Amino acid sequence: MTLVEVKAEALERGVATIRKNYERTAARGGISTADVEARTGLITGSLALEDLASVDLVIEAVFERMDIKKELFGKLDAICKPGAILATNTSYLNIDEIAAATMRPEAVIGLHFFSPANVMKLLEIVRADHTAKPVIATAMKLARKIGKIGVLVGVCPGFVGNRILSARQREAQKLIFEGAMPWDIDRVLYDFGFPMGPFAMSDLAGLDIGWVKEASKGETIRDVLCEMDRRGQKTGAGYYDYDENRVAHPSPVTEQVIRDFVAKSGVNPRTISDEEILERCLYPMVNEGAKILEEGKAIRASDIDVVWQNGYGWPVYRGGPMFWGGQVGLPKILEKMKEFEATMGDAYKPAALLETLAADGKKFPGAG
Repeated sequence: MTLVEVKAEALERGVATIRKNYERTAARGGISTADVEARTGLITGSLALEDLASVDLVIEAVFERMDIKKELFGKLDAICKPGAILATNTSYLNIDEIAAATMRPEAVIGLHFFSPANVMKLLEIVRADHTAKPVIATAMKLARKIGKIGVLVGVCPGFVGNRILSARQREAQKLIFEGAMPWDIDRVLYDFGFPMGPFAMSDLAGLDIGWVKEASKGETIRDVLCEMDRRGQKTGAGYYDYDENRVAHPSPVTEQVIRDFVAKSGVNPRTISDEEILERCLYPMVNEGAKILEEGKAIRASDIDVVWQNGYGWPVYRGGPMFWGGQVGLPKILEKMKEFEATMGDAYKPAALLETLAADGKKFPGAG
């Protein structure tokens, strides 16, 4: 394997991190000390893209900016041998646009590894408009070979996993403007079976991901928290306050920031029940999944469930959002989505597939 970086220090840091991960696995008995040396020895570091000229597969993982990715793929197209697959690890960007920067769009595919990639099993394999079937087959075989669970999805904003996550995140943010606190929402989703709620997850990842200090104008709750250097667990405070053991506690500082925003918005806060929090966060996820199926961005409902079980912590015993939606009852979810649409707008418009299945008394095919 050839690992290419733009700076020597970044390359050294990358190889050191890989070694450390192997050593951690060895310490737990997963591999031997000899395996650590053997596997690390398979990695060749380089600062030159030209060293990729003879490889069969390139996986790009540069910054999540379209201009940078298109420039890189244009260079790779010129360097890599005919027949080499060019893959992108993007979690959101349009792979058709990336492929258009090359003369071999049939060889371009998305391989969206979930972080941390050495731990998470899910691999979203994203087929673009021109991706050749042999390239897709090779990607699926690669997933099995490296111990990942590969799920084939299509190109759309956020693909399958992050597109559905966006629907949940939208509701979580709206709910705190209506009267709920972050810890209320996190508690309900934790009790449902998730390992953590959306705000605890944001604190873990870091509130400053994608936040630019120089451009921040305090326009969102996140902006204000980051400007206060409350950037998550790494700074000891984010949505929550953290003690020396990184144990989270509801924060009076965050509560006041939220109340100030709500007051400026002119909304009268109300008491929001646990049932409403659950319905508002999860029913739109099921509806978004139905839209994904309508559009052919997922082949079957069970693929969506596999994505959410293995990439986002959906409790396995609840079967995934599409299976769970069938258990709750699609007519019930449809009725609620219509209520949400009537009071909150077109973003909640029920998917045509949801309406059809609910009318026929059916569940999502392939999801129970």
